[in-house]
Amino acid sequence: MGQNAAVEIRDDRDHGNLVAYEGGESAGTIAYFVTDPAPGALVAVHTVVRPEHEGKGIAGALVREFYAMAAREGVPVVPLCPYAAKWAKRHPDEAPEVSAELVQEAERQLRHHPELF
Repeated sequence: MGQNAAVEIRDDRDHGNLVAYEGGESAGTIAYFVTDPAPGALVAVHTVVRPEHEGKGIAGALVREFYAMAAREGVPVVPLCPYAAKWAKRHPDEAPEVSAELVQEAERQLRHHPELF
C-alpha cells in the first residue's frame, strides 16, 4: 500500500490529533500527546482510519508524518499505538527506537490523559 497523493495531513496539536484528509473529509487520525516536561516526546496512542478509507495507505502515511514531525521538532516518538509500533519495526530507518525508560514514562503520563482511552 502506497501513500495516497490526494491525502493532506494536518497537525491539530491543541486537540492531540494528526488528521489525514481525503477529498476534504477526515479519513484518519493519530491521537497523541506530548510528554512533560517540554520539549517532550510525541506519544502515539491510537491510529484510526475510517472504514471507507481503509486500504489506501492512510494509516502508514499518518505514522510516517508523525515520525517526520517529531524529527523536525527534534523529539522522539513513543509508539504506544500497536499500529504505529508495527510500522516502526518495519521502518527502522525512519523510526528510531526509544529507551524502555521513556516508554515507561509515556505509559505513566498516559494515565493523565483519560480522553485517549
